[in-house]
Amino acid sequence: MNSIAKLFLVLGALNGALAVLLGAFGAHGLKKSLTEDLMQVYQTGVQYHFYHTLGLLVIGAVALHLGESALLKWSGWSMLCGMLLFSGSLYALAISGIRVLGAITPIGGVFFIVAWVLLALALSGAQPVDG
Repeated sequence: MNSIAKLFLVLGALNGALAVLLGAFGAHGLKKSLTEDLMQVYQTGVQYHFYHTLGLLVIGAVALHLGESALLKWSGWSMLCGMLLFSGSLYALAISGIRVLGAITPIGGVFFIVAWVLLALALSGAQPVDG
């Protein structure tokens, strides 16, 4: 198995476990302490965490077929950064109630968009400029 495939399959699996853990924590541990509004914010973080966990697994699976691809590598790292910034900021906002943390969320969204576009480029056979 090539290193990009292995890296993003492992990161996807670990993030799957983390998303389940954080989802259960929200549903059981935070249910009584968060307002309905903040619980919805938290759940949005969990939802996008799960979606992009699947994205990491897709990147790893594609890397099994395409091999060591710079586009796949950058797609995976962008997806991971998006998860940290998007979902992470929503988790932090919900738990702390500090609304200004929501300003970080769109940056994570941009990383998600970049990750999906890079994945599409890798699948199309495009070659990165810097390899």
